[in-house]
Amino acid sequence: MPKALWIAHVEVTDAEAYGRYAKLAGPAIAAFNGKFIARGGRYETLEGADRARHVVAVFSSLEEGAACYRSDAYQEALSHARGASVRDLVVVELVDDAEL
Repeated sequence: MPKALWIAHVEVTDAEAYGRYAKLAGPAIAAFNGKFIARGGRYETLEGADRARHVVAVFSSLEEGAACYRSDAYQEALSHARGASVRDLVVVELVDDAEL
């Protein structure tokens, strides 16, 4: 089964509230064997809307990434991000031969 990536593009509008999200989101993602491979590092926008923060996490499957998002723990974390950020988040399956 191919691995999957969470790809998030975020503009934080309330740093204090978003900090509460980040504190809870990390453990929720780890509980589903998710691992951050990019988080808030350097970037260059080549097309589309620019957001100041970009996060990528890898999961063992698309289903595991989606289950993490729907979990009670992640939804609790997400309650702090709502109203504190503008976000786009997608979970996408890697091609079979991609290695991370």
